[in-house]
Amino acid sequence: MLKLVKLQREHMPLLIDMMDEWTSSGESITPWAISHGGRLDYHDYDYYVSSIEVHDTSSGLVPDDTYFALDEERNMLIGAVNIRHDLNERLLLCGGHIGDGVRPSERRKGYGTRMVALALEKCRELGIMRVLMVCDQNNIASARTIIKNGGVLENEVVVDGDIEQRYWIDLT
Repeated sequence: MLKLVKLQREHMPLLIDMMDEWTSSGESITPWAISHGGRLDYHDYDYYVSSIEVHDTSSGLVPDDTYFALDEERNMLIGAVNIRHDLNERLLLCGGHIGDGVRPSERRKGYGTRMVALALEKCRELGIMRVLMVCDQNNIASARTIIKNGGVLENEVVVDGDIEQRYWIDLT
């Protein structure tokens, strides 16, 4: 069974396994919150946990929660979701409320769709009833995941030279 969990010290071997796999693949780690573009030391629990969520919004960042997708049967972290409670100008264009990512070895198995569904439940609990999800136009897997979870394409925008697709999901 797949569930979203807050990272606990007991998950560290699972986190290191997932992040080492992602790092060795050479692919970008998503959501950005779990790696900060590869700058976070995920081997140091206290530092890592204090770095993956925003609590101080004075710099213009928004409050968020980061959850890891745990496959309890296999005792494996599959990926992560980052839920932004609010949208600033940048997130309204290219980040949205939910960022998600599945580790390379577990893609194309339906985990992304399930993780987003679980993240939408968390959004509902937070009172976010209209959820924005954004993906790169070339990321067909992400677009499919969003659409399977009720996403309706509003438009495409160019951000930093990339075409981003903006989808809204109505949870009412």
